Amino acid sequence: MYELRGVTKRYQRGKETVDALRGVDLTVEDGGRLVIQGPTGGGKSTLLQMLGGLDRPTSGSVHLDGTDLAALSEAKLTKVRSEKIGFVFQSFNLIPTLTAQENVETALVPLGLKVAERRERAAEALKSVGLGERLTHLPSEMSGGQQQRVAIARALVKNPKVLLADEPTGNLDESMRDEIMDVLETQWKEHGLTFIMVTHDSAIARKAPRLATIRKGLISVSENVSAA
Repeated sequence: MYELRGVTKRYQRGKETVDALRGVDLTVEDGGRLVIQGPTGGGKSTLLQMLGGLDRPTSGSVHLDGTDLAALSEAKLTKVRSEKIGFVFQSFNLIPTLTAQENVETALVPLGLKVAERRERAAEALKSVGLGERLTHLPSEMSGGQQQRVAIARALVKNPKVLLADEPTGNLDESMRDEIMDVLETQWKEHGLTFIMVTHDSAIARKAPRLATIRKGLISVSENVSAA
């Protein structure tokens, strides 16, 4: 479970101080699904970075399963990210010279697994997102939707507890958007993940069971009981 209490984040932009987050309180239960929406510059991606341990708050606490991520050493924080948190980004972030299978395997290297086990788990992860016949393809040989499926497989191959997605459909057309959302929702349900996603897409936000809206660093959360 995530528990954020009084999370603030301030940046210096020249002589100006920017408050990206201003006293955010948020709880996300295990297995929950939360969509984060708001205007550009409102603090969405900053909040996701706090949840993923990619950045530290100026003040406040970010607890994951009772551990304050903001208080961990860099080494311990890296360990939490490598074991518990999977990330999916808008830009896919695939290594262009590696095959789909090799890209997925990169997530397993920090876990110290043997090569044969890495290959097997990467192949299974790609099969689970419908890419079982694309193991040896390079990113340049795949469509945008297929590349994002590889990125999802890479995020999930280590069996994380949490999946964080930052605009994962932002570079895709409407049909590919729906396909990727189907993949993400299926994985969330099958693996019991805590799934938190940033999006500017109102069509996706309307279907979310829980929606957090951030404006000028302030957050409000609403429940959608009619969402599937």
